[in-house]
Amino acid sequence: MSTRIAFLKGHGTENDFVIVPDPENTIDLPPAAVAALCDRRAGIGGDGLLHVVRSAAHPEAEEMAAEAEWFMDYSNGDGSIAEMCGNGVRVFARYLQRAGHVTEGDLAVATRGGVKTVHLAKNGDVTVGMGRAVLPEGDVTVSVGERSWPARNVNMGNPHAVAFVDDLAHAGDLFSPPPFSPAAAYPDGVNVEFVVDRGPGHVALRVHERGSGETRSCGTGACAVAVATARRDGADPTATGTPVTYTVDVPGGTLVITERPDGEIEMTGPAVIVAEGEIDADWLEAATSA
Repeated sequence: MSTRIAFLKGHGTENDFVIVPDPENTIDLPPAAVAALCDRRAGIGGDGLLHVVRSAAHPEAEEMAAEAEWFMDYSNGDGSIAEMCGNGVRVFARYLQRAGHVTEGDLAVATRGGVKTVHLAKNGDVTVGMGRAVLPEGDVTVSVGERSWPARNVNMGNPHAVAFVDDLAHAGDLFSPPPFSPAAAYPDGVNVEFVVDRGPGHVALRVHERGSGETRSCGTGACAVAVATARRDGADPTATGTPVTYTVDVPGGTLVITERPDGEIEMTGPAVIVAEGEIDADWLEAATSA
């Protein structure tokens, strides 16, 4: 390992990430290393880590290399692997633009949730094709303290439980994962969104992200919320042929989610790179082995 490793820091609606460029996949980033880097007091700090690798150089992405040159090797802040991160894809694309690998317009990004289409707009917004939502059957309940709510099970390449509440304060501190039932609904854990209405086509959420705790934003969560809200409101674009758009306020900003008649979901929002520097590899090795 070299004595220093390049990194950047970025965020999408304040969902923040450590970015480690590693085109040829030569840097070993085990869960302990990711957790150390994402530690907000002893490390750089972030909700997750974006390991930037060429698809052809990563065994989990090489089959996608013909469609997407770059693979978003994403980990949650605790070092666990996640299938997808919507805000992360936008920040990942912004990094590729900053580094000169891509320009404004369309590109494809490989993720563990499949290849995602991305559009870098001239106004700075980034739109990501998030794929289709899957709505598993069965009742789900989430709880905080003595309160419980029915939740909509929505899968956006990763699992979500969407609960509509009267007040976002009812979500509690969200330090710990809100209990859910039945346990079989989410064998690997779940992202839980608590949602209130703000007006027609406008909702707000708080979210506990699996492996990260409460975050300022969750892109896949915003998409799951938009789909759950549309179904609650009696709207299904695949049945009516009419797209549905929701403005989704997250603690860190605003995302705009559109579900198209073909079932594809698009998410639009900002993505910002705020800093870059170098990681001391000796510190990382010591932090990883501690």
